[in-house]
Amino acid sequence: MLCAGLLVTVAVGLGACGEKEKKSGQALASVNGEEITVLQLNEEMQRAGVQSEQQESARKQLLQSLVDRQLLMNEAAKDKVDRDPKVVQSIERAKALIVAQAYMQKRIGTPAKPTPAEVADYFDKHPEFFVRRKQIDMKELVIASNDMNDALKAAMDAAKSLDEVAAWLDAHKIKFGRTQLARSTADLPPELSSKLLAMPKGQLFIIREGQRSLLISIADIRDNPVTLEQATGQIEQFLFNKKNKEAADAELARLRAAAKIEYLDKTIAPGKGAAPAAAAAPAAAPAASASGSNEANERGVAGLK
Repeated sequence: MLCAGLLVTVAVGLGACGEKEKKSGQALASVNGEEITVLQLNEEMQRAGVQSEQQESARKQLLQSLVDRQLLMNEAAKDKVDRDPKVVQSIERAKALIVAQAYMQKRIGTPAKPTPAEVADYFDKHPEFFVRRKQIDMKELVIASNDMNDALKAAMDAAKSLDEVAAWLDAHKIKFGRTQLARSTADLPPELSSKLLAMPKGQLFIIREGQRSLLISIADIRDNPVTLEQATGQIEQFLFNKKNKEAADAELARLRAAAKIEYLDKTIAPGKGAAPAAAAAPAAAPAASASGSNEANERGVAGLK
C-alpha cells in the first residue's frame, strides 16, 4: 500500500500525457495553452507537507515545478512517448495500484489506535526485544565480491583480528573500505540474533551481497534494555500496522472466496490452499520477522549497512 501511495504522483503525471482533460480551478499559469490551476498547486502543497512558515516560498517553487512538468508532458505528447507500450503498461499498473489502494482504504478504514493495555501486553510478552535487548557492535571490511577467493578465506581462518585481514588485503593490493555499525537484537530476525549472540568477541565471518562482500568481526555484545515508556511509540506503530494488515488480508480472503479464479498457466499457479505472500515487516516494528532461510539471514546482516 505504501508503494501504491508513492505512485500517485507518477500516475497523475503520466496519465495526463495520454488524455487531455478539462482542468477545474482558477488558472495560475498557462504553458503553451495548457493551464495550471490552484487545485493542482494545492495538491502539490499537500503532498509535500509544507509547513505554514514555508508556504510562500514553497508555492513559488512548486508552481515552477508544475510548469516544468507541463513542458515535459507537452514534449512527450509531441514525441508520442505516451503511446510507447512500456509507458502505457506502467501507467495502467500505477492506476491499478491506486484504485486498489483507494478501495481497500474505503473498505477497511483506519484501525483503532492500540490501547495502553495492548502495548503493555506486547512489551511483557517480548522481553527479548526490550528488557533483555542486547546491542551488537561490529566492524567491517568491504571488498568487491570478485576479490573473494580461497586464499582470502584461508587468511581469515588464520587471522586473529580484522586488522590482520586488512594487512593481508593491503599486502595483496586488494582495495577495501572500513565501516563500524551497531544493531540491537530487536532490529534483527530472532534466528540471526541467536547466531550472532553465540559468537565470541573477535569472531570473523563473511557476508556476500551481490557485487560486494562484507568481512565482519564482532567487536562487543552488551546489554541495551529499553523501558515500556521508551518503547511505547514503536510498539503502537507496530500494532497499528499489524491490525491494518490483518484487516487487508481478511478482505482479500473474502474476495478470493467469492471469485472464480482460474490459472491458465499451471506452472506458476499457487498450490492449493496457498496463503498470500507475507508483507514485509513494518519499518517501525520493534522486531523484524523471523526467517528460516540462510539467504534471509545473510540479507539481515548485509542490510545493516
